[in-house]
Amino acid sequence: MQSSQSFVSRYLTMKREKMAHSWTLAKRNKGCYLFLAPYAILFFTFMILPIATSIVLSFTYYNILEPPRFIGLQNYINLILQDEVFLTSIKNTLVIAVIVGPVGYILSFLFAWFINELPKWLRAIAVVIFYAPSIAGAAAVSIFTVLFRGDAYGWFNSILMELGIIQAPYLWLTDPRYMMTIVIIISLWMSMGTGFLSFVAGFQGIDRSMYEAGYVDGVRNRWQELYHITLPSMKPMLLFGAVMSITSSFNVSDVPRALCGFPSTDYAVRTVVTHLFDYGFVRFEMGYASAVAAILFLVMILSKKAVGALLGRLGA
Repeated sequence: MQSSQSFVSRYLTMKREKMAHSWTLAKRNKGCYLFLAPYAILFFTFMILPIATSIVLSFTYYNILEPPRFIGLQNYINLILQDEVFLTSIKNTLVIAVIVGPVGYILSFLFAWFINELPKWLRAIAVVIFYAPSIAGAAAVSIFTVLFRGDAYGWFNSILMELGIIQAPYLWLTDPRYMMTIVIIISLWMSMGTGFLSFVAGFQGIDRSMYEAGYVDGVRNRWQELYHITLPSMKPMLLFGAVMSITSSFNVSDVPRALCGFPSTDYAVRTVVTHLFDYGFVRFEMGYASAVAAILFLVMILSKKAVGALLGRLGA
């Protein structure tokens, strides 16, 4: 009994000493905290606070006009057990994320790798060309709307009819058989965003002497160079690119809404974010929409943890 009490007292003493030491360091470096304060305030106001508020509202019934009313887990129960459209949106989101996330991530890395071998002026042009679709936004969607238009004036229908492949125009953007494929193709085309730029910057930041040392130690080809030198040297960029890829693949919403309508035929391209948009900004059921957002947030965090653990083993 006395030994356990002495252990507790030693533990509490160590905690007090550690807190006192931390407080001393904080006072000594108060200028650093002052410089960090603007970012910390903005990050807390526009990131931490909205996330915490959304999680709290997910346990309430809140329609904007009335004060939030606590209902416990009812929103989550309705989502999982009663909302068939939400289950459809989960399936569609996972299909898009499983394809667009990894494939877009790998393509971004490979294109950045190839671009890194080009001369400086040509590399700058190639980066702009590959990055442009991700910032084109509505303009890019408009182009694909014309391309897959569901009448004889649509470019794709017109070409196929002239070649004799089809006899009548296909309704590419309203037929559930084709909608998901088109959304995935366009999402892949627009997936080379910030992660792609981080890869390009990562390749430029690798010390060239590491490659020379690698060849002295036995590296004999480009693939060994990539695995043993390039990838381990780019772990921060790889993790950042993975986070951006996960975020973009789980947040697909604008493309299916703009191309296939809202709601889409048979909810064929309904995603979790589209479902959230419907309940949050059309029906104004903010409590229910917050529950959707909380589930999406949890899935994205778990995916990020899994990818981080996988990349942590890289080059080990």
